[in-house]
Amino acid sequence: MIVANRSIRPVPQTPVSQMNDLITPDGIIPALRAGSKKQALQELARKAAELTGLHERAIFDVVVERERLGTTGVGRGIAIPHGKLPGIRGVLAIFARLEKPVDFEAIDDQPVDLMCLLLAPEAAGADHLKALARVSRLLRDPILCDKLRGAETADAIYALLAQQEQSHAA
Repeated sequence: MIVANRSIRPVPQTPVSQMNDLITPDGIIPALRAGSKKQALQELARKAAELTGLHERAIFDVVVERERLGTTGVGRGIAIPHGKLPGIRGVLAIFARLEKPVDFEAIDDQPVDLMCLLLAPEAAGADHLKALARVSRLLRDPILCDKLRGAETADAIYALLAQQEQSHAA
């Protein structure tokens, strides 16, 4: 299941205590083009495969299987697709701002334009839940979401997520 390319950035194995433990600027897609939920998930899986060395299809299948249990579209234009898979060394986040919102079957029936994919090792347990809670808490802030929607670069989005994380910790 793991690609032989050893130049892939290793996923940190440290416990998840802040957003910097989950995401880096190369894990951000500032203008994702997708015409559907499926396409958006495929693009997130592609980016995750690029960063982890895992097969894109394996990542996509895990995320789609989780979506079958119930939508991860949490409302207000936000989705947090997630899943656990073998071969990943730590919890990883991929954040995307979609160029145009897509129908995600969200709980409020609103289209989604901000997505944060979370992937964790099969045995992650508490770390996976902590990461999910952390991302959910951050994206509940409507001011941050407005700023994320206006950010045009990966570095700008990363700075907003890291800055917001620090202000919540203070």
